Amino acid sequence: MKLQIAIESPLSTEARSLIDGSEAALRAVYPPEDCFTFTAAELDSPKISFFVARREDQAPTGCVALCDYGTYGEIKRLYVPQSGRGLGTARALMAAAEAQAQSLGHTVMRLETGDKLAAAVALYTALGYQARGPFGDYPEHPASLFMEKPLD
Repeated sequence: MKLQIAIESPLSTEARSLIDGSEAALRAVYPPEDCFTFTAAELDSPKISFFVARREDQAPTGCVALCDYGTYGEIKRLYVPQSGRGLGTARALMAAAEAQAQSLGHTVMRLETGDKLAAAVALYTALGYQARGPFGDYPEHPASLFMEKPLD
C-alpha cells in the first residue's frame, strides 16, 4: 500500500487524534514527569514541520514533527497507531523529516525517546541514530535516551 506524506496542521481534528494517541501510548508506560512532549498548540509553530502519513484511502496512519533549532533538527511525536503499523509508516515519516531537515541546511538530527520504548529505539538504531548525552534544554533523566544522526 502506498503512503502519502505531507506537512499538515497539528491543530486539525485528525492530527489532534494522532497526538492524543501518542500521548495515551506514552502515559501507558510513563508518568507525566517522565515525558517531554509537545501539545498540538506547541507544535503549531513556524519552526516546526508536522508531517502526517496517509493511506491511499486518505486515512491517517501516523505523524512526526521536525523542530528547527537552527544548528540541528529534532524529532518529536513520532507515532503510528495500530492501524498504521506494518506499512513502513514510521520509516517513511522519518525519511520525510530527515529530507526536510536537509533542505533547511541541518547536518544532524537529534531526538529524545524513552528507555522503555523498545520498538522506537530499535527503529532509530536501524536508521543510524546513536546514543549521545542530553542536548538543548533537556535535563539528564533516567527514563530518557538521547540519540543523534549525522545527515549526509
